[in-house]
Amino acid sequence: MSYWRLFYYIVWATHERLPLIDDHVERLIRGVLHSKAKDLGAFIHEAGMVEDHLHLVVSIPPTQSIAAVVSQLKGSSSHAVNHVSTPAGGRFQWQDGYAVLSIGERSLAAVLAYVRNQKGHHAGGTTNDLFERLAAPAQRHAGHSRE
Repeated sequence: MSYWRLFYYIVWATHERLPLIDDHVERLIRGVLHSKAKDLGAFIHEAGMVEDHLHLVVSIPPTQSIAAVVSQLKGSSSHAVNHVSTPAGGRFQWQDGYAVLSIGERSLAAVLAYVRNQKGHHAGGTTNDLFERLAAPAQRHAGHSRE
């Protein structure tokens, strides 16, 4: 058995940043994400959502690519929402792409607390500019991303 401790901060948004995530949709997405992550051998430490994007802290085993896991998480969650709940305004869809940062174990507790309190940060204007910019669908980081 191999030992690994990998932590990733992942952010993605709804298509065109439409406000499609209400409390019911959030509960559904949260359940699907945890279930799919378990199927993939990954573990979601925390998921925080607001109406147009989500933040995840996840551990992905080195046998899985980040891109494959994120693709599966996005695909299974949008599929579930479209087949169980129809959000206002039509079909539920995630934006193309996502942002990912690796997290050091020393920073993990602070990042988990930030993700856990997404609604509070957005309501109170205490969001982290870097983390929130990551959710911008057209955001490009020179030399570090491709679409």
